[in-house]
Amino acid sequence: MKQQVWLITGASKGLGLSLVKSLLKAGHRVAATSRNVNELQKVAGAAPGDFFPLTMNLKDERNVERGIRSVIDHFGRIDVVVNNAGYGLSGAIEELSDAETRANFDINVFGALNVIRKVLPYMRLQRSGHIFNISSIGGFTGSFPGFGIYCATKFAMQGFSESLAAEVKQFGIKVTIVSPGYFRTNFLDSSLGVPQNPISEYTDVREIQLLHQIDINGNQPGDPDKASAVMIEMASRESAPLHLFLGQDAYELAAKKISAVQQDMVAVKELATATNFEGESVTS
Repeated sequence: MKQQVWLITGASKGLGLSLVKSLLKAGHRVAATSRNVNELQKVAGAAPGDFFPLTMNLKDERNVERGIRSVIDHFGRIDVVVNNAGYGLSGAIEELSDAETRANFDINVFGALNVIRKVLPYMRLQRSGHIFNISSIGGFTGSFPGFGIYCATKFAMQGFSESLAAEVKQFGIKVTIVSPGYFRTNFLDSSLGVPQNPISEYTDVREIQLLHQIDINGNQPGDPDKASAVMIEMASRESAPLHLFLGQDAYELAAKKISAVQQDMVAVKELATATNFEGESVTS
């Protein structure tokens, strides 16, 4: 595998940190964002020539632009971008305020868009590149009570990523939407927001929230190092999938969603497709 230059956001923990370590071990060069670059340097344990830690405020477009420029100045190019920064948010739709909701979108959606906008000019010039947008199985199926806003941010990422893939294909740039299931990271420990003003009537939502924080946390079946290995393999392939589901649980949930959609379509197909003006048809 040829040496690549990767840029990973949110690399101080979880899948991002696992990916940094795996890439450096495989001989790639890595730029990684973290709030504490000194701590990230210690954890990564890499030579300065191969590893470039930096801070980046994803909500500040100019700051993102400067950060990406510094990576280009340091390594000369960026081959792969991983939009990994993000956090979970638990709470019923009614419970979460406008401010809490927008804050989740600011990082999970608009932060990723800022990175994409600022890195694409370099990739277009190179006529190559690969963008991994870390979504979630919750971005493909929203059947998680109490995680509606988080799912909405990941559904948004899925949507713009599909359009992005079609837009940048002509430049030799690939896009992959990564939809992990449950992986054993500290995501549910330190990256899960809860409503500031919970409503007592939402007992089911509280039960699911506690299930994630207590029972699921630390017992997730997925190995983040194996997930990292899959992503590195995908980046080396000439043809990479647009949709990459990670984990047996993600595959099962995706299949269940696809089956449910198909059942809904079949159940009302005759009525729902009889909507053209009389005498007109649509060719596919």
